[in-house]
Amino acid sequence: MTPASRTADLPDRPSRSGGNRAADAAGAPGQGSREAAAVGTGAHRYEVVESGTAYQGRIIAIRRDLVRMPDGDVSQRDVVVHPGAVGVVALDDAERVVMVRQYRHPVRGPLWELPAGILDLPGEPASTAAARELAEEAALRAEQWAVLADVWASPGMTDEAYRVFLARGLSEIPATERYAGVHEEAEMSVARVPLDEAVTRVLEGDITNAMAVVGILAAARARDIGFATLRSPDAPWPARPGNQG
Repeated sequence: MTPASRTADLPDRPSRSGGNRAADAAGAPGQGSREAAAVGTGAHRYEVVESGTAYQGRIIAIRRDLVRMPDGDVSQRDVVVHPGAVGVVALDDAERVVMVRQYRHPVRGPLWELPAGILDLPGEPASTAAARELAEEAALRAEQWAVLADVWASPGMTDEAYRVFLARGLSEIPATERYAGVHEEAEMSVARVPLDEAVTRVLEGDITNAMAVVGILAAARARDIGFATLRSPDAPWPARPGNQG
């Protein structure tokens, strides 16, 4: 099938700029007009004229919105509604980062990740959730906490946001007090990786979990500047789904 016939077969498929492929081809806007349109969107109010839940799962939902666009058209946007998540770069005194290896079914394989979890308890402070995940997944407590980074996971399709914390001053939880993992966590393994080695593994494509990539690179930068500009663990987080702090 030629590119031209593909465009003809899919007249309503949106382009990456949010318009219609056939209309884009007909208008053939140049770079200048694209830039002008991008600037102009700042004054447009993206009114949701209709909204409904297309799917409700155990953790996520899919919301279907009809949104009025700057050109007057109404276009459908499907949004994965997510409660948000937290992750922890736990850095020990030897500058090793604590990592877990966990099976992830959507990618059908295990990934090296940070201790992390969803914000599934309404109103729970993100820092409290992060400390709980560190305890449950790595059997560790931390004396010092700071915010490393706030991230939109994939804003073109979901409202999921996650906050990555830095935890230092680590101590092990006694064996008799440790959480017993279930499901995928039942076979989760834990390792400590030198931070510089972790950075290298990110750049080599060995560590690919997005939260881990962000956290490791942010932690390395924070260390290099003496952890001087980190935010407090209870810093405002406007992007958190539900904006619950």
